[in-house]
Formats: sequence, structure tokens, C-alpha cells
Amino acid sequence: MADLFRYPYQPGARDRDTSRAAAVAIAPASALLRQRVLDEFERSSGLTADECAGRLGLSILSVRPRVTELSRLGKVRDSGARRTNGSGRRAIVWSPVYPARMAGQRVS
Repeated sequence: MADLFRYPYQPGARDRDTSRAAAVAIAPASALLRQRVLDEFERSSGLTADECAGRLGLSILSVRPRVTELSRLGKVRDSGARRTNGSGRRAIVWSPVYPARMAGQRVS
């Protein structure tokens, strides 16, 4: 059975005091943020983490870890495509594994 109190269900942290503090601080909002990020991916045909953050009006520093969590949970996957992000570097275009539109749900 999955341990819902451990990564990737909860924010991860490196073995540093600042990293642990950041994980504790974001933990109450992480499930909602993760769902908002997933919803955005499911409404798209693929996004980079930067594009998702822009659509949601959130910091990439809040979104990128949620994308990693979703990937580890098997909810998004690397599409194989790459696009240039805000820093000018190539970024993974992530696709939902089970888009809402494939499940027969209405997509806005």
C-alpha cells in the first residue's frame, strides 16, 4: 500500500534545513497545487513546467516540483518533445497519462 505521508505524495526534501523547512511549508498546499497542475496538463496537448506555471499564474518554483511528483506518480509522462523555456534552455514537454478528454469528461 502506498505511504501517503511520503514522497511523491508529500513534498520531498534534501538533507538540508532549508529544504526540509520548504517541504514542511508547502505540504498543506501541495495536494491542491498538484491537482491544479494535473488539471492544466489534462486540458492541454502537452506543456513544459514553465508553460504550466504561466497558465496557472504561479511560480515555476511551486510548479516544477509538482510536475516531478506527478511524473513519479505516473500521472504525466515525458512526451519526447522539447520546447525552449523562459531561460532559453530546452525543456521537457509533459503529457498527461490519462487525459480527462479520454475518460469522457468535459474539458474546458
